[in-house]
Formats: sequence, structure tokens, C-alpha cells
Amino acid sequence: MEMVKLVKGDRVIERRKVDYENNKNIWGLRGWTLDDGKPKEPKVEPKPVIEEAPKPKKTTKKAD
Repeated sequence: MEMVKLVKGDRVIERRKVDYENNKNIWGLRGWTLDDGKPKEPKVEPKPVIEEAPKPKKTTKKAD
């Protein structure tokens, strides 16, 4: 019993190869493709740089 991996977006499922071969059209219509075996590179988004305005200094009054 051979198994194949099917990929859709970030989801991966395993099905029997015989079932996949008999229903290739249906799997394709639903958006599933054969896994090529290559590891997916994680998407790395750069962090946005937030520039903050300098805070004004607080002054305190001393008691006389």
C-alpha cells in the first residue's frame, strides 16, 4: 500500500496512491497537488520600524 502526500496551501494530507490515481481530476478541482518533497521555506516578514518621538522631561517643583 503506497501512500502519497497532497498539499493545499500549508495543509498536507496522506492518501493511498490508488485512490489518488483514480480521482486526480477531483483532487485538482479541489486545489490539492502532489507534494514535491521539498521543504517549504517559512515566510519571514520584516518587522515594521516604529519611530517614537522623544518624551518631554518632567520637571518637579521643590518645596521652599
